Formats: sequence, structure tokens, C-alpha cells
Amino acid sequence: MANTEYDVLIVGTGAGGGAVLWRLCEKWKNSGKRIGVVEAGGLVLPTHMNNVATLGGERAVRFAASHKVPFPAIEDPVEFPLAKQVLALGGKTIFWGLVSPRFPPSAFAEWPLSYEEINPYYNIAEQVMNVGPDFFEDSSAQQVLFKRLQENGFPNVIPYPYAVYTKSSKYGKVFSNPFFSSIVFLAYALNLRAFDLAVSARCVRISQDKDKVTGVTVMDPALRSYNIKAKKVVLATSTLENPRLMLASGIPGKAIGHYLTDHSFIVAGGKASRKEFPEIPGIVGLLMPASEHEPFQIQMGGGIGKEVYFQQYQNIPFQEELSLHILGFGEVQPRYENRVFLDPAKRDRYGVPFIKIDFSYSKRDYAVINRMEATLKRFAASAGVTLQKEPGQTEICMRQPGGSIHEAGTCRMGDNPLTSVTNRFGQVHGISGLYVADNSVFPTVSGTNPTLTIVALAIRTADYIALQ
Repeated sequence: MANTEYDVLIVGTGAGGGAVLWRLCEKWKNSGKRIGVVEAGGLVLPTHMNNVATLGGERAVRFAASHKVPFPAIEDPVEFPLAKQVLALGGKTIFWGLVSPRFPPSAFAEWPLSYEEINPYYNIAEQVMNVGPDFFEDSSAQQVLFKRLQENGFPNVIPYPYAVYTKSSKYGKVFSNPFFSSIVFLAYALNLRAFDLAVSARCVRISQDKDKVTGVTVMDPALRSYNIKAKKVVLATSTLENPRLMLASGIPGKAIGHYLTDHSFIVAGGKASRKEFPEIPGIVGLLMPASEHEPFQIQMGGGIGKEVYFQQYQNIPFQEELSLHILGFGEVQPRYENRVFLDPAKRDRYGVPFIKIDFSYSKRDYAVINRMEATLKRFAASAGVTLQKEPGQTEICMRQPGGSIHEAGTCRMGDNPLTSVTNRFGQVHGISGLYVADNSVFPTVSGTNPTLTIVALAIRTADYIALQ
């Protein structure tokens, strides 16, 4: 790869990087364009962990936890202590929760593009990711709880929009990879055209000549350095790593690293007597979407025992109750003072400076958290679910910043270079050929899971690159 000049080089293979790769391979299927990809991690799993029969229940939790490691290059993580990093082909998508709602139209009031502009890309993303409610449609517990919520104050509740292929095999095709991950993007891309891929290749610098990107420098685990030339570079390395790379590379921009946002995150456990449901209750996935008036999302999932996806391999003793988890994701105000910045006093083994993080909640954020907690209690009560608590804890626990793993905003898109990092297509202001394609470009996070919007925006960025 060091001997090739690429038309596009993609850094990172998570939801954003994978979507850009697939879409460019689709657009440039019959062209002579050269596409390269570098990934800091290696092959951990060739699919989403739910597709691996041996990773049921607690084994899956332990395996994912061993790879969702604390972000190693934060000098003092006290203000954002639960930030996680996954170094793997496919990134965090090999472990993600699969819930894939759209941002509400009101969320785009502070974006440089409208809901109408992103809507066709939502359609494409939902199709390629197989997002839909079908996974839960035959569950009697789902139907009972759905009806209760609709009749008791939550008429807008919906089944989880879930990224899983639920149809049976047909026409000689075997669908053995139902749960979606970015590995699916790699598979689609491989079957469209050739591209080059380097794993265990840590990007350490973005190269530029005047106001134009020229490539990147990567290092292998043996600390050997390689310069890879590219006409365009797409960064998809995460909300914390993107600004770190850009700042360490001297990319200009007053907003780089600023406006760090995340979801405030609350969790609760609940129980419902099995006597209230038919003999085979099934599993539950219900969601109250965020909206203009309710800037937070409540979601409830679970079923019989903890291992609801793997019952075909297990003999689970009779359970007297349904075990449910209830989560709340709240919108956090994007503020300039919440930021990621370099710590010049400390560097990692590749020579890249560590980062420091300034982060705090505003009065508005705490008001949203309080409303979200009260709504979660009403949500559970309306469903007939009794909240449980562990000894020494409250019924509803608030996770520390970074706990949702939904951080965003450090390379936010916008029209003003003083308050944003990229334009409405993800191209970095003032640096020709440099793009960002993950949730670091979000100006706001709504109260909504981010993955579907990451993919939709990444497809839109790839279309723009191809058009150029």
C-alpha cells in the first residue's frame, strides 16, 4: 500500500468507515479508482457476536467487555471516565445493541442539512442493514406490553427498529449472518470490486501539502512506519480519536475537539410476573422515541432469563418472571467548553500525544435527566413492570459520562468554520480532500441511538466524494 496512491483512503472500519467503503465500491464498481482501508485493530470476530453460537449470555458479556477497553490515551479520565475503545475489524459494530431508530425531524434544527435531505439516505441505510420490527412480531409478551403502554399514556411507543435479517432462506441462499455488523459492508464491498486493506495499522498522522490532504502515516505493531499516499482521506476512527489525529497532525480549525457531547444514560431492571402472559411469552423490544418535546428515549427489552437470543442451544429452567432492562438516553447540550484536547506531556507508544477531556453537564442537561427518570418510572408502571434494585443501589442508576458509548460532536458539521469542523458533506473546512464519516460530525445527538444516522451520513458523504 505504501507504493500506491489511492483515490480514497478510509481510516477505520466501523459503521462509518464500512458504509463509505461499501458505497464507493458500489459507485465505482467498474472504474479504475483505487480504494484503500487501514484499520488499527485486527480480526476479533468475522461477524456480530450474536451470530456466534458459543457466545451466549454471560460469555458474550465477558467477551465483549474484554475488547471494549477504556480509551487508553486519556491522560486523566475523571470527567469522562467510561469512554471505551474497540480496536477490531468492524469496530464497535461487532458488539453493538442493534437498536436503529432515526433521529426525529426536530433534531435537525441545528444541523446544516434538513430531515428531508437525509431521509433518502435513511431509507438506503435501513435497507442495507435490514432494519425493521419483524424480530419481535410473534412475541406475545411484546404484544401485551405494547398494548398496555399505548393505552396508558405512551401512544407513540414502537417496536425496536432492529438491524437483523428475519426472513427464511430461499432461492438457495442461506442467511446465516442475521445480526448486522460492519463486516457485512466489507462483504458487500468485496463482491463488488477489489480494494486494499491493512489491519493492525495504526494511523498516526494525516499528511497535507498547503491546504490539500496527501495521505497518512501508519505504523504496524513493530513500530515500523509507512507513508500511504491518497487524494482523499476519510477519517472514521471515533469521536475521541478523530480530533486527536487532526490536532496532532496540525490540521487547522478552531472547533476541532470542541462541542463534545454524549447521551446522559440511566438504567433500571424490572420484573413482570409470567402469569400475566401466555405460556410462551417470547422476547420484548419496545421504544419510546425522542421528540421535539421529549429530548430523550426510553427503551425496554428482555425476556425469559438473560440469554434470550440463544435458547435453541440451552435448557433454561422454568422462570417465574420476565426479566427486563429499561434504558434512558437523554440529549446533552453541545457546548464549546466540553472538549477533547492534546496533552503534549505524554505520548503513546506510536508517538501520538495523549488527550485530556473537559466535560460537564449543563443545567438543561440535568433538567432532561430528571424528566427522563420520571418518564422511565411512568413507562415501567404503565407496562405493569416492577422496578428492581440491587442491594445498596437505587431503582434507577445513572451511568457516568461515556457510559452510553454514544459520544459525538468533536468534528461537528456546519456552515461556519469558526463553530464547526466539516461542511454539510463531512469535508473538513479549509483542507481539500479530508473527510470525516462517523458520529463525531453530529452537531447534536437527539436522545437517539446513533448507528443508523452514522451509516446514513456516511453513505451521503461517499456519494458526494464519488460525484466529485
